[in-house]
Amino acid sequence: MESRRAAPRKLAAMARGLSKTRLMSFLQCPRQLWLQEHRPDLAPPIDAETQALFDTGHAVGAIARQTYDHGAGAMIEYDAGLAAAMAETERLLRDPSVTPVFEATFQRAGLLVRTDVLERSGQSSPRVIEVKASTKVKDEHVTDCAIQAWVLEPTRVRPTSMALAHVDNRFVYRGDGNYSGLLVEKDINENVAAQVPEVPKWLRNAMRTLAAEEPRVPVGVHCSSPCACPFTAYCWPGTDYPLTDLPGIGRKLDALVARGYVDVRDVPDGMISGADQERVRAAIRSGKPIVDRHALRAELSALPYPRHHLDFETISFAVPIWAGTRPYQQLPFQWSLHIEKSARGQPEHAECLDLSGAAPMRHVAERLIEAVGPTGPVLMYTSFERQCLATLATCCPDLAARLEAISDRLVDLHPIIKRNYCHPDMHGSWSIKAVLPAIAPDMDYALLDEIQDGGAAQRAYLEAIHPATPATRRAEIRERLLRYCAHDTLAMVRLAGWCQGSFR
Repeated sequence: MESRRAAPRKLAAMARGLSKTRLMSFLQCPRQLWLQEHRPDLAPPIDAETQALFDTGHAVGAIARQTYDHGAGAMIEYDAGLAAAMAETERLLRDPSVTPVFEATFQRAGLLVRTDVLERSGQSSPRVIEVKASTKVKDEHVTDCAIQAWVLEPTRVRPTSMALAHVDNRFVYRGDGNYSGLLVEKDINENVAAQVPEVPKWLRNAMRTLAAEEPRVPVGVHCSSPCACPFTAYCWPGTDYPLTDLPGIGRKLDALVARGYVDVRDVPDGMISGADQERVRAAIRSGKPIVDRHALRAELSALPYPRHHLDFETISFAVPIWAGTRPYQQLPFQWSLHIEKSARGQPEHAECLDLSGAAPMRHVAERLIEAVGPTGPVLMYTSFERQCLATLATCCPDLAARLEAISDRLVDLHPIIKRNYCHPDMHGSWSIKAVLPAIAPDMDYALLDEIQDGGAAQRAYLEAIHPATPATRRAEIRERLLRYCAHDTLAMVRLAGWCQGSFR
């Protein structure tokens, strides 16, 4: 039996260079950690969506430094590498007047952590605050803090308090540069303390995993929770209709995988439940759409003219930039409206896009009120447009009555389609981007340039309003945003028309 004195040295040798982030990857899936270390080439490059998440974290981190630094704080830079960061951390910690220290860097048994905020009161009562861009405390946040607490145990700044600071989505920005109140703290000491003793075991198991052959971990719910794994395409069996095509599969996914099923067509009767799952499985097994032609015609034909097909594009900020707005509030900056005055003839089109960089809500609201006539249904796809109208009414109280009148006329096509249509090529989704290629392949969103979804539209908007964006690029973005949003409402026109007459 090895002595307790020898064990830490052995652990340190095994654990050389393992970061907190990598240990968190191990806890999600040992195979993910192994692939990160031995086959990083299998992970796709960081895409624009992932980079946007990083940017959000950086923005919230900047507010944390503004919030906690009262003039005596210091930031540990990482440009010179790990050794320099640790040496600078040690130097600053010898000076009790320096507080807080941001990104203080520590290692224990080779496990590396960087604390977002390390506060001290003289030489006593060290406090660690982990900062997250989420709007609530999550289980993985507690684990994150427990790892930090374990690494800091033998140091002079062993924390007496662990807190998590997250975004308070009730915060309203006044437009004056003051973000006091954007972050709210939660004391998580008790939950962290319960996990700290587990950290050495996690670390040993992670190192054993790295030293062994690639682990054979079955795919399952853990592939997307708590974070999307970058190796999903590598690990998941190649099949035309994966089990994730079953809507709402949830935790049942793991049970199906354990029984050896990989494709929806493999799942026998009695193994799934719910009408939606059964319809998806039946459509996939038959290779044909399931459609209630009579119901679709009846529901759509009952809608009078003129019909207004409405779609919004929105932007949200973890750190609000416009007065009167909240974190993560979906703020409309664009809309498209296709208007059918009768069952025959081409629809008219109206649109609005504000790329001024100023708060766009009033301009967008006023233009919409002008464009939407006093009568006729306003068609949408899912309830998002209703939320957008409510946001505009909140931002423009003097226009609220007229915006609420538009909201009262909304008709959602999504539940109509979901009740009455299911195609194998929709892969268990009734989003308009899944439905449209099945009924109108010529309008597939993949045919659009650059902007093919709402996330890309948000990123394009941010680029367009940035002061450094050249006028030529801004004009290009404008054209593509207008085309994308118009595609959404024209898709609704095609979808409604298809429901009333032309079936495949």
